[in-house]
Amino acid sequence: MITTLISIALKKGNSFCLWKAPGMDEKFLLISHEVLLENEINLQSNLSGFVYAPFNPTEQKVIFQLDKLYKFRDGKLVEGKLPTDLEPGDAFHTGFHFNAVTSTDATDYEKLVQKSISKIEAGEFEKVVPSRFEDIPYQPNSGLIQTFDRLCIQHPLAFVSFVSSPQTGTWMGASPELLVSVSQNKFKTIALAGTLPYTPDTNLKTVAWTQKEIEEQALVSRYIINCFKKIRLREYEEHGPKTIVAGNVMHLRTEFEVDMQATHFPQLGSVMLKLLHPTSAVCGMPLEPALEFLQSSEGYSRQFYSGYLGPINIHNQSHLYVNLRCMQIFNDRLRIYAGAGVTIDSVPKEELIETKMKMDNLKKLFN
Repeated sequence: MITTLISIALKKGNSFCLWKAPGMDEKFLLISHEVLLENEINLQSNLSGFVYAPFNPTEQKVIFQLDKLYKFRDGKLVEGKLPTDLEPGDAFHTGFHFNAVTSTDATDYEKLVQKSISKIEAGEFEKVVPSRFEDIPYQPNSGLIQTFDRLCIQHPLAFVSFVSSPQTGTWMGASPELLVSVSQNKFKTIALAGTLPYTPDTNLKTVAWTQKEIEEQALVSRYIINCFKKIRLREYEEHGPKTIVAGNVMHLRTEFEVDMQATHFPQLGSVMLKLLHPTSAVCGMPLEPALEFLQSSEGYSRQFYSGYLGPINIHNQSHLYVNLRCMQIFNDRLRIYAGAGVTIDSVPKEELIETKMKMDNLKKLFN
């Protein structure tokens, strides 16, 4: 049914977003007749839809306007009215922004990490998150909905998404990182960093995190607290850090929550969204020199990787996630992205291994 509805939407020249929220069984399909481009996201507006924002904070954000919304549980439609013309349609939007570069070389990435460490030692920034990508051959129209379903099963606690529009191209991913949540007058965000391999027999209560991982995650928490300080917000709850699982890896996570009613701050979600993105978990700290370094040194455009995405003002809630563990889908290949947090204690080869572990989360879908 989902495949048919998406096919009809594409036949009519529409765009779509398919997603599953963390810990939930329901899947939502949003069909958009018109996609908007905005400089800023205002969560207080009456606009309902799905946001897809690039990594570069100065670039325009894409909003899929909500024209039709379908809700599925156990493969069955439980909300939304089916169209009358149930005929197959066209292919996905796979031609967007194709970089000429095909995969970033592993040796080059280690050199980039070493360059990052040198900049940290020189005092230019405390942390930076260089990224890379790999292209793998694939015929994309063969079973992408089934791939999405497998991703949901493998990552039950992630925000799993599949989107396609002329403005974004076609992307799929399973993000473990909440950026901004606004629901029932509560604002939430998390600090997520540090990476270790996970196996099913791992006891999460006894995981031994290294000093490098602990400090890396503490920097992300400090970044969030500094954002609170900028707006003179002192009334927040902090929980963590604790170990969480994201596919074949583990991370350290700290949760932050604010009562927007008690603090008389109804616009907190929009304000924090602007302050937080790009977070130090995907860019670095301090923000400006880290961002400048990445844009001049990575050698490719991240586009929507490490941007943010999610539904806004649907059922009076907005939930935006950092666009991690994601891949871009082209006519003949998949482009899988990953990055690693670099601090003064980093070792280039270990950071390369970390990116490979993260990429394997998606690669194993196609083995």
